[in-house]
Amino acid sequence: MKRLPFLLIAFFCQLPTAHCQADRRPLPQFLTDRLDAYVTRGLREWQIPGCAVAVVKDGNIVLAKGYGLRELGQPDRVDENTLFLIGSNTKAFTATALAMLEAEGKLSLNDPVTKHLPDFKLHDACATQQATLTDLLCHRLGLRTFQGDFTYWTSTLSRRQVMQKFGLNVPPYGFRTRYGYCNAGFLTAGEVVPVAGGTSWEAFIREKIFKPLRMTRALALSAEMPAAENKAASHTWVDGKLLKLSYPTIDNLAPAGSIAASAREHAHWLLMQLDTGKFEGNQVIPKAAILKTWMPQTIVNTNKSSLLPNQFGLYGLGWFVQDYAGRRVITHDGGVDGFVTSTCFLPEERLGILVFTNTDANAFYTALRLQILDAFLNQPYRNYHEIFLKNHRQEDRRERERLAALRAEAARQPTPALPLAAYAGRYENPVYGFTEIKPENGALVLQFEHHPSLRTVLQPLGENRFLAAYPNPTMGTHPLPFKVENGKVVSMEVKVNDFVEYGSYAFKKSEP
Repeated sequence: MKRLPFLLIAFFCQLPTAHCQADRRPLPQFLTDRLDAYVTRGLREWQIPGCAVAVVKDGNIVLAKGYGLRELGQPDRVDENTLFLIGSNTKAFTATALAMLEAEGKLSLNDPVTKHLPDFKLHDACATQQATLTDLLCHRLGLRTFQGDFTYWTSTLSRRQVMQKFGLNVPPYGFRTRYGYCNAGFLTAGEVVPVAGGTSWEAFIREKIFKPLRMTRALALSAEMPAAENKAASHTWVDGKLLKLSYPTIDNLAPAGSIAASAREHAHWLLMQLDTGKFEGNQVIPKAAILKTWMPQTIVNTNKSSLLPNQFGLYGLGWFVQDYAGRRVITHDGGVDGFVTSTCFLPEERLGILVFTNTDANAFYTALRLQILDAFLNQPYRNYHEIFLKNHRQEDRRERERLAALRAEAARQPTPALPLAAYAGRYENPVYGFTEIKPENGALVLQFEHHPSLRTVLQPLGENRFLAAYPNPTMGTHPLPFKVENGKVVSMEVKVNDFVEYGSYAFKKSEP
């Protein structure tokens, strides 16, 4: 479901499964002559086990192809039918579901959220009453991007509990004053589906979208991924090594990011988008619903890129909308533990592109999408793989240096400023809930209320600082400082990787 920012072995397999018809323009030379070599090199240099690519043009799937391995160290190769978790590319499905219900007269996207969810509550009472379904679907609630996500991400919270926690976040900005990417907002929007549509979000997606698009292998929930056949494993990059991860459990945020799909079948979704709701000649989704999701609602940025030929970025309903080389591009990225993916389409060009990868530690998925896009738009060749890889290696070097310095501090085994027992106790945060620190075998162990798998042994860094190396690599390794007043511990600050949430959490120590 994530995300927008990312940290910046393989063999290709299978020939393209379809080609342009004779009466259409030939495919760009990049696709016919250079794509395999470009992808093979990219997977090797980015250390990506595998990826899948699909391109649709003028009503046809002109490319659907897999490269590399489903799982590191295993022989099974990716093909066009291999499932990948697509993360926040799920959001367009959720927005489309609500737009379909609007077309059926079962709701209006201008309805207040409280009309359908009376218990819905934001931190500000006025915003609670004024927030509409559109506000949820276009990220204009006044929150920071990813604010609150650590509380929900891979947690034991139910969807209802996520919505309750969501309302406890204090927005740093005014309601509807600016863009702030909000996964819990999409979860809340998805919870309107059973109220207005009479069936669960996942059942609606399967029956009303997957089924008519012949997306027979697509999964609505992350919990379905382990038992699926022909699926990519999730991987990440830790300490210079590529590691396999368990599939993330994110169905408490399902409408924001839980779908899994293959390149071949997700191309059906792009064909339908480019034909404004039609698939194989049938109007499977109302045209008005599709056009509603494309309509810009929120300004994301207005800065001209120094690298790309675009001027601005907007957000519609589940889609980013931007210009690129004088064309309108509708796009979204998706990231969950072990996967990053990208989808885009250009209505005026009748062109759609998707790239799925099975590691979350790469920007190659973006580079490849841009490279294919430039080839179709006859843009000057820029090797995005090399440009992005150079930046990635610089960031990776800085991260390794940061971790090495922290581990060197911990290896010296400095004595904390206070006895270990002084740091032990129960700590509370108004949004997250509580954590506990307990002394065990001469060390301190941190336990989280909603993340039991994050049980972490704290290593002293000197003074009132400790090192938290979380067992889930997605959460990372970060200093955990305690605040001390008059010789007494009063609070601590918890930070996880920006991939999950940018900000930190202040936990106040409870009185014994």
